[in-house]
Amino acid sequence: MGKIIRVAGSLVEADGMRGSAMYELVKIGDEGLIGEIIKLVGDRASIQVYEDTTGLKPGEPAEGMKKPLCVELGPGVLKSIYDGIQRPLDLIKNKTGDYISRGVSVPPIDKKKRWKFVPKVKVGDKLVSGDIIGEIEETKVITNRVMVPPGIGGTVERIEDGKFKVTDTICVLKEDGKEHEISSMQIWPVRKPRPFRRKLESNVPLISGQRVFDTFFPLAKGGTAAIPGGFGTGKTVSQHQLAKWVDAEVIIYVGCGERGNEMTEVLEEFPELEDPKNKLPLMERTCLIANTSNMPVAAREASVYTGITLAEYYRDMGYDTALMADSTSRWAEAMREISGRLEEMPGEEGYPAYLASRLAEFYERSGRVITLGGEERIGSVSVIGAVSPPGGDFSEPVTQNTLRVTHVFWALDAKLADRRHFPSINWLTSYS
Repeated sequence: MGKIIRVAGSLVEADGMRGSAMYELVKIGDEGLIGEIIKLVGDRASIQVYEDTTGLKPGEPAEGMKKPLCVELGPGVLKSIYDGIQRPLDLIKNKTGDYISRGVSVPPIDKKKRWKFVPKVKVGDKLVSGDIIGEIEETKVITNRVMVPPGIGGTVERIEDGKFKVTDTICVLKEDGKEHEISSMQIWPVRKPRPFRRKLESNVPLISGQRVFDTFFPLAKGGTAAIPGGFGTGKTVSQHQLAKWVDAEVIIYVGCGERGNEMTEVLEEFPELEDPKNKLPLMERTCLIANTSNMPVAAREASVYTGITLAEYYRDMGYDTALMADSTSRWAEAMREISGRLEEMPGEEGYPAYLASRLAEFYERSGRVITLGGEERIGSVSVIGAVSPPGGDFSEPVTQNTLRVTHVFWALDAKLADRRHFPSINWLTSYS
C-alpha cells in the first residue's frame, strides 16, 4: 500500500509502490478512484487517473491491484453503451443519477442474466486456442461464438447444454493432467493485441454505401482510413453515415473527447434505423463507447484501446468488424497533457516524442486475419479515425503521423462544406 505525495490534475504521484508493474491498475484515495501506473522510478509511481481528481490530497492511500486495465468480453457487449474504461453508463445512471459520481464501479457485463448456450463440441474432442465450443444468441443479428481462450487447449472432459450465466463453467478441458474451466466470458488486457494465426492481404472492399468513398477512394476490409477536416466540415456526420451503412457485421463506435450531444444523436438514431439486410434496428450490431469532452481527459486513451479490443474479440469469432474513432486528435491531446505533467521532452507542437509510435501501435491492430483455431475462420478489423486539426491545418503532427500509417485518406474541405456540398470530400487531395 502506497501513499499519495503529489497531485497535478489527472496525474498523481505515490510513494511506497515497490513491487508494482508498469500499466498496473491502482485504487487511489479513500474513494477508490481508478488509475494506471505510467512511470516507475524506484518505489515512486506516476499514476494517470481515469476519474476527476478534485479533492484528492497527499497522504491518502494508493493500492496496486496486481492486474493491468482489462475489459470483459462476452455476450452482452453489443447494444451496450460504456464509458472509456468499460463501465456501463445506463446502469451507472440508475445507480447515481445523470452524472457519474467518483469511485463508482459497476460490472460491464450482466453477471445475473442467463444465456442459452448451444454446444458445438462433444466429450473427447481435442481443442486448441480459438476453437469454437458453442454458440449463444447475443442479439437477433449476431451470434456470440464461445471460443477457447488464447493459451489454452486440451481434450473436452465435460460440456454443458442449457441456460447459464457468463461466469458459469460451460466446458472443462484436460491438458497434461491439468483441468481448464471455460466460461462464456473472457478477460483481456486492453493494451495487448489479441493473437491470430496470420495476417492476410486486404483484397475485399468494405462497401460504405457512399458513392464518393466506394468509387474513388475505396477502403478494404481490414484497412485503415483517416478523415481529417476542420470545424464544421462533416467529420462526425461522415462517421455516423459509415457506422450506419457500412457492410461490416459488428460496429464499435468510440466517441473520444468530442461533444456529448453527438453521442446523444447516435443513441437516438441507431435504435430507430433499420439494417437494410435484416430489417432490425442498427443498435443490434453496435457497441458505443462514450468518452465525451466533459469526461476525464486520461480516459480518452483507454477508450480507444477498449474499443479496439472489443473489435478484435468479434474479429476472432470470424466477423468483419469496423471501429469508428471520433476523434483521434482528442486522444493525442490527452497524451500531450499527460506528457507535459510528467515533464517529458516535448516534440513538435508540444506533442510527446512517441506520438507517432502510439498512433501506429493503434492502427496496426487493424487487419484481415486467419483467426486462431483448428478450422479456418477469416475475420477483420477496419479502423476509421477522424482527425481534428486545429484551424484545418493538415501539416500538424497528428494528421501527418496518421497519414503515415493509414492507407486511405478522405480529406474534408472547408470550402466545399461552406457550399453545402456534403460529404465534403476533396477529390484532388484524397487518395486510397
